Order: sequence, then C-alpha cells, then structure tokens
Amino acid sequence: MTALAPRARRRRTRRGPRAAFAVLLAAVVIGIPAWLVAATIGKSSADAQSPNLHPPKQWHAAANLHTAFNQGQMARGLLNTVLVVVPSVILVLILAAMAAWIFARRAGRLTAVVYAVSISGIVLPPTVITMVLELRKMGLADTRVGLICAYTGIYLSFAIFFMTGFIKGLPIELEEAAGIDGAGPMRVFWSIVFPLLRPVIATAAIMVTLFAWNDIFYAFFVLGGGGDATLPLNLYQVANAQLYQNNWNLIFAFISIMSLPLVALFMLGQRRIISGITSGAVK
Repeated sequence: MTALAPRARRRRTRRGPRAAFAVLLAAVVIGIPAWLVAATIGKSSADAQSPNLHPPKQWHAAANLHTAFNQGQMARGLLNTVLVVVPSVILVLILAAMAAWIFARRAGRLTAVVYAVSISGIVLPPTVITMVLELRKMGLADTRVGLICAYTGIYLSFAIFFMTGFIKGLPIELEEAAGIDGAGPMRVFWSIVFPLLRPVIATAAIMVTLFAWNDIFYAFFVLGGGGDATLPLNLYQVANAQLYQNNWNLIFAFISIMSLPLVALFMLGQRRIISGITSGAVK
C-alpha cells in the first residue's frame, strides 16, 4: 500500500498539467471563434466590413439581431425547416429501427449483402443529379415532400448502422418469450424491441436533426428556393442577393439565431449522443 501511494500521487501530478492544457486548448479553439462572432454581431455595418477580434466601439447586437430576423425572413424559414426536418427524422427512425431489427436477428449471406448495401450510404455520397431527376419524374421536385424523401434516404444508412449494433446487444430471450405468449412480429417489435431502442433512437434523432437542420446542399438542388426555403437556404439566398453585402454583423446574427435550437438540443442530449454512439458502434 505504501508503495502504491507515491505512484498514485505521481499519476495525479501528471494529469494536472494535461487537464490544464486541455482546458486551455478548448478555451482557445472555442473561445476565440465565439468571441469573433459575438464581437462582429455587436458592431455596426461599417465596423464589421472586415471581421476581427477588436471589441465594438458601440454595441448594436440587439438591432442587428432584429434586422437579421426580419429581413432574413427567419420566421418563415424556421417553419419550413421544422416542416421538413421533423417528418424526416420520424421516417428515418421508424424505417431504420425496422430494418435494423431484421439485420440483427437474421443471419445469412443475403442478409449480410443487403445490410452492406443499406449502410453503404455512410461512405458513398448520393448521386444528386440522379436523385433530382427521379424526384422530378415523380412530381416531387421543388416540394417539401421531395426534400423529406431525400433526407430520409440520405440519413437512413447512418441510423441503420448504429441501431443494428445496438439490437445485437439486446437479449433475444425477451422476443422469444413474447412469441411464445402469442405475440406476432409487429407486436414484438413495437412492444419489446422499439422501447428498448430509446437510447440509440435519441442519439440518431439528435444527429439526423443536426445534419438536416444545417443542410444547404441538398435543399438547394431539391427545393431551389421560393417560399419553401429552409433556414440555411434562406441565408444563402439573401446573402447571394447582396441584401447583406459585406455586412458580416447581420450574417453572423442570422447564423447565431439559426443555431440556437441546435445548441439547445445538443446541450440537452449530449449524454445520450455519447452513450448511443458508443453502444451502437461497439456492441
């Protein structure tokens, strides 16, 4: 015991500088960009032409946020984003959970091949031109429904991958007991499997929301703009139309307001994100 005590003290001594360095590094990496955004939002249009770390001579943060919200039509963009993201997340979760249950419980070469194809979207980028052409043939281009279908297909691979790993770690005896009691496959899934997936479902829901909320690439090709434009697409349109020109104070104000729901969501669900990713990827 006496020999172990100095070793423990030496470990704690070594950990101290490492922890301090980690805190300092985080403060630099996160603090400097955060201050740049806050300082730029507080500046006037003339002072914000070239963003820098200098504090504003006079704070105009409230006026800039109000201007960005009104001129950027953020209320309409927020509604459009919610109408697209929420159905997309729900579809991804339900379809991925069903598919993952099959992949986790059925063994065979065909199942392995279908699973590999299903999760290939994680590493293989979707063919945007083909996707847009197919949506046009189905009459879904330039519509929210078309973008919902695009998001569902794009992010389905991610959810299937994590849910399949999680289900493999669940005891199959619960499902077998429900089957002996006369429950059919759908009842077993909704009554037994789906409730047990809550940790990884929360993780997938948060991650897919983050991806879809910030997306501008697919929204640009599918929607193209108009009254159904989402928040990122709306920011691109107003900036491209030179409404803000080089007024970085208004652009940063728009981005800050747009990011607030995501920051709140991430802060509330960060523990679930970490636990869900760990359990889904390792099991």
